[in-house]
Amino acid sequence: MIIETHAHARAGLIGNPSDGYYGKTISVIVRNFAARVTLWESPELQIIPDERDVSRFTNFKALVRDVNLHGYYGGVRIVKATLKKFADYCAERGVALPERNFTIRYDTDIPTRVGLAGSSAIATATMRALMKFYGVEIPKPILPNYVLAAENDELGINAGLQDRVIQTYEGAVYMDFARELLQKNGHGHYVPLDPASLPPLYLAYDPNRSKDSGAAHNKVRVLFEAGNLEVLGVMRRFADITEAARAALARRDYDALGRLINENFDLRASIYDIAPENRRMVDVARRCGACAHFSGSGGAVLGICPDEAIFTRLKEALGGIGCTVIRPQVA
Repeated sequence: MIIETHAHARAGLIGNPSDGYYGKTISVIVRNFAARVTLWESPELQIIPDERDVSRFTNFKALVRDVNLHGYYGGVRIVKATLKKFADYCAERGVALPERNFTIRYDTDIPTRVGLAGSSAIATATMRALMKFYGVEIPKPILPNYVLAAENDELGINAGLQDRVIQTYEGAVYMDFARELLQKNGHGHYVPLDPASLPPLYLAYDPNRSKDSGAAHNKVRVLFEAGNLEVLGVMRRFADITEAARAALARRDYDALGRLINENFDLRASIYDIAPENRRMVDVARRCGACAHFSGSGGAVLGICPDEAIFTRLKEALGGIGCTVIRPQVA
């Protein structure tokens, strides 16, 4: 039996990046891209590397280009760490796994390291394949915790729950990560939203502007843990604008939502170091008449695009600085 699973890219609509700081977010799935995992029974346990895991290059130029696009690690380490956390989950709950080996491989077309949650998509798809292979069901609210732990605990990647929640639930989801909820329930409060309530969106990304998303949080994390008043205030405001955005969606008030999306980026820029090339993406989009903020940690921007005239302007202006502009498929 061959098992095939997948997990889509995602984009943070509002509240990003407060999910790692007991905040609130709304996120949407992006069905235009996906990570896929294939698993089948075999005599030995084997992980087949993808082309992003290659260690053979035609020359130095090819090596440097690969490092610039994909970093120093591919997806095999994500798969391996996820296998470990799945085994941990089963051991913690006394689930005895049968002596069955398998071969597993992944592939992905999610643009690399531009804030579209490519790594967590590989981990989520891997978890889904393992659950099918072994007949183990991890409850939806808990599954994102173990996907996150594969990256946080096993690989030391600084990240939050938002990506893993939306990739588990799909569609559009409101998320509350209040500290008391996480401590009491072991997970946040996750509410699926009607994708039909969303305005027309655009997503722009630069495939050559990849960066490590975990590194973006390091400085702010230190300040947050130290109780820095400015950082704490911004995180509280992220939660407030998420609630306001949820209300705006419910009444289809897209003008209000657009203002909140813009504020989301401006708040982020007040406490994070924003690379000039990433800020330029936001500035160009706003000059075209669209709101804009980061869909993740940089390299991609998301906003409302109410009509095709603005969408055409976005494609021309952002394309002029090397970006690809799409309509994200959510439903």
